[in-house]
Amino acid sequence: MRQLLNTLYVTSEGAYLAKQGDTVMVRLDGQVKLQVPIHTLGGIVCFSSVGCSPALLGLCAERGVALSFFTNRGRFLARVTGAVSGNVLLRREQYRGADDATFAADIARSLVAGKVANSRHVLLRALRDHPQAEGMQRVTSAANRLARVQRRLGEPTSVESVRGMEGEAGRNYFGVFDHLIVAQKKDFFFERRSRRPPMDAVNALLSFLYTLLRHDVAAALEGVGLDPGVGFLHRDRPGRPGLALDLMEELRPAIADRLALNLINRKQVTATGFTVSESGGVAMDDATRKAVLVAYQKRKQEEIQHPFLKERIEIGLLPHAQALLLARHLRGDLDGYPPMIWR
Repeated sequence: MRQLLNTLYVTSEGAYLAKQGDTVMVRLDGQVKLQVPIHTLGGIVCFSSVGCSPALLGLCAERGVALSFFTNRGRFLARVTGAVSGNVLLRREQYRGADDATFAADIARSLVAGKVANSRHVLLRALRDHPQAEGMQRVTSAANRLARVQRRLGEPTSVESVRGMEGEAGRNYFGVFDHLIVAQKKDFFFERRSRRPPMDAVNALLSFLYTLLRHDVAAALEGVGLDPGVGFLHRDRPGRPGLALDLMEELRPAIADRLALNLINRKQVTATGFTVSESGGVAMDDATRKAVLVAYQKRKQEEIQHPFLKERIEIGLLPHAQALLLARHLRGDLDGYPPMIWR
């Protein structure tokens, strides 16, 4: 199993990354703020106006450390990687599978079944933790509806039907998401999912965490030799990492959504850390962004029992474990793709 490596997040405006020997050096205002050995990193994520030297780009490409660039709001700009790794035969199987309607539908069903099960897990966890909170009857009803969708996903169907069931599950799940917020209700509320830009603090927090998770999933897929751009559930679109979006679906509820709820309910983030632009979009300030990044890294270091592998692994390794299982299925070593389902 791959070693759980750190992700270096650079959020300071005007920071510059350079190579010094086998280390990554971060300079700000002419001073060295941080120096990290390259072998300890799994990726580097840069927000806002961050520069990078050509020598460091070459070192990262050589060592398999992906560099991703985002705006200060978390919108993806670019991803810099080295030569494509892995067996070309595996990627050919991936492309053939994506073009085979039945094969693609089977993988899509597994991915969405995992997402629905884990979304239901989030609802049931809220029912256990806050049984007396307002709206828990609606949460119970939504959890029951998700269970029915999950049963329907057990039957063979088309990719279009799978997408329809995913949409139905998402409406039920996010329809009661506001009831999972039990603290700071005046400042943190959820009416509907909004993106590009997020229109409230909860959506800003979710979108930022989804961005971080997408980076980790894309890196994991590249690590096993799969093409992050060709998926089974998400339609092909230029510039969109379809397979990364596919694989992160089952991981979003338990990793990103639960972390967002914990940060709000435990008052680790507050309304003062969010700003509203003239267009109505909401973004986090630097201090809040850094607090979320620290919490995300800590979440990745927690251990769970993987239900299929039957071993304890760090949450941060789940994208790598699931990418490996998907690759084994595409090679024909596994009869089906086993999604990661929280217990």
